[in-house]
Amino acid sequence: MHATSSVVLNGIEVLAGAPDEIHLRAPNILESIGGMKKDIMGAKAMSLDMEEMLISLSVSAAASPAAHVAMGKLKKLACCRVHLSHIPSPGDEAGLRRLGVHLTSEASFSSNDLSPWRIAPLRSARRQRKSYWKH
Repeated sequence: MHATSSVVLNGIEVLAGAPDEIHLRAPNILESIGGMKKDIMGAKAMSLDMEEMLISLSVSAAASPAAHVAMGKLKKLACCRVHLSHIPSPGDEAGLRRLGVHLTSEASFSSNDLSPWRIAPLRSARRQRKSYWKH
């Protein structure tokens, strides 16, 4: 799971008063998403970005009352601030923006893998970030 996903998930767990022993996201759903990313989409890692984590939470909320309550706490994260020590992935940045979380980050990449397929989305994310702060 990406750092931003962990921050948001831990935040809503605390706000919902859910004990650490309760899993807000069903393990079988996580395995399914991870398997699809790795086996079908060719991802190197099964780490979930913010948007993927929110989707897994919403699917889990259909069967888990604790996940449903925690999902209701997402709106309370609006106007919170998060700082990353690396440039966020497009999915992390988009997910935080949709939640109304204010994001700042260092100008370093989270990986040394700067192959062309990774650079284009990052350039797009920078453009989106600039337009986000103008509003």
